[in-house]
Amino acid sequence: MSDPIDGAGEGREALRLDAVRRYDILDTPPDGSFDRLATIAARRFKTPIAIISIVDNDRIWFKSHHGLNVSEIDRAPGLCASAILSAETYVLTDAKLDPRSLANPLVAGEFGLRFYAAAPLITHDGFNLGTLCVIDFEPREPDEDAVSDLTDLASVVMDQMELRRASRQAASHAELMSREIDHRVANSLQFVSSLLVLQSRVPGVRDAPEQLRIAANRVATVARIHRNFYAEAGLEIEVLAFLRRLSADLSDTLDREITVEGAESLLPSGMVQSLGLVANELITNAAKYGEGEIGVEYRLVNGVHDLCVSNDGPPLPETFDPAASTGLGMKVIVSLTAQMGGTLNCEQKNKDGGARFRLTFPRL
Repeated sequence: MSDPIDGAGEGREALRLDAVRRYDILDTPPDGSFDRLATIAARRFKTPIAIISIVDNDRIWFKSHHGLNVSEIDRAPGLCASAILSAETYVLTDAKLDPRSLANPLVAGEFGLRFYAAAPLITHDGFNLGTLCVIDFEPREPDEDAVSDLTDLASVVMDQMELRRASRQAASHAELMSREIDHRVANSLQFVSSLLVLQSRVPGVRDAPEQLRIAANRVATVARIHRNFYAEAGLEIEVLAFLRRLSADLSDTLDREITVEGAESLLPSGMVQSLGLVANELITNAAKYGEGEIGVEYRLVNGVHDLCVSNDGPPLPETFDPAASTGLGMKVIVSLTAQMGGTLNCEQKNKDGGARFRLTFPRL
């Protein structure tokens, strides 16, 4: 049988089978929680057999089979395949007399089934996965309370399945996040390595203690980016919120007022890390060479990310070229800009002086 509970035919049955796969329960090992529920159902009805079944494409598989040493049967003769056609509990008080079942091999054959009651296992989105059923070899007339109890027990079975599905999803998400964390840490370590390599190439510097101090500051820079980076978990990060956290941290460190303005958008985590290192260097340079308040602006305009850092104070030299700078901080900025596929421009902030650096890079 392939008709679903709403009679919509094979299309609906395909969706029902998709739901069965979604719960990933077929062929799983025995489970004490499900076994106890089957035992309770058998005890409530005083029947020798109780089964928690899942109706697959061509078989009926038993998650629990109290009183029966069989783990599955073909779908064709199975009464559970009929029971899932209804959202109500399916009851055969005497299967040998009921026209729905009198010709069924389980009734007419050697097995000799006479009484059968099955409550469907219904998902939150309305698909019948199988049943919780009780079976006897003598006819029975269960009262309304007993049938209601079976329905309630079937709901508990579904609760257990939902819990297990949620647990699997949480475990999968945790694994994904663990991989993302490993990736982020690896990126940060790579940034540290690259910074130290750049520093080692600065010409004309021989003071080892000073070089170690600078190296320590560079590592601290990456740690600062990392700390603010991890304040928001996920594969995409809210850029403006990240820049505000980073700027607040730098404001305390540099003892300078930093304002952050703009519009929020998302960036992949790896890009945010690079953007954060560029912003850190630009803000640090603005504090070192400029005066007054430091301004940070970020926007996504026509598919282009735009980060601008500005400060008051002396204007930039007319011949200043970021690409030709020998300073380690500017080398880091230029290198990261190239990695992001971006462009770095600098200009005088206004007629009174100051400086404005603008990083633009395309949306991925």
